[in-house]
Amino acid sequence: MTLLDRSAPESLRQRSVPVLATERLILRAPCFEDAGTVAALANDRRIAENTLRIPHPYGLADAQSFITAANASDGEIVFLIATRGGSVIGGCGIARLGEQPPEIGYWLGVPFWGQGYASEAVRAVIDYAFGDLGYDALAGGARVSNPASRRVLEKCGFQWTGVGLYRIRALAASAPVDRFRLERRRWAIAREDGHEDGHEVLCSKAGASLSRV
Repeated sequence: MTLLDRSAPESLRQRSVPVLATERLILRAPCFEDAGTVAALANDRRIAENTLRIPHPYGLADAQSFITAANASDGEIVFLIATRGGSVIGGCGIARLGEQPPEIGYWLGVPFWGQGYASEAVRAVIDYAFGDLGYDALAGGARVSNPASRRVLEKCGFQWTGVGLYRIRALAASAPVDRFRLERRRWAIAREDGHEDGHEVLCSKAGASLSRV
């Protein structure tokens, strides 16, 4: 099949995921029509060099490939981050890595940096992971040279656990990454104390879309 073929085989058919809403954002599954916007936002070396898997340069074919595979496996849940007005501004998700706690990841288009969107989106995904999915702990990471991303994790209650060396696709090399962990119990206490923002599930069965970034 080509990336334009919407009748995906069972092995690549996307499962339904919820739509999460925060004060300013909507988190939803990616669909094929998002490919152009995703490609335009993600084609920035500053983004690629701070993620593990995003290549640089990043073109339309990369976005189509991502959307085609998004939410097609049980080990990963992928959301696009959009404003309440519908404009896509980035992506986030959760991936299971063997026996390790599921890992949360996120990226934003450069024009949307520094406005609190990443923290707002991550809080919604944490609520979903601990509430709907029943996870006991989450992991996260940020390059040691990326204090803004580290701050997002710290604001959401993650605690530093050490430094690891990880392969960065865009660099074709490894780089040191600060590692973090968040326990469900710690998050629940913070929520009860009113320290974290909540979210609402708008639709427990948002229709499976067509593709993946």
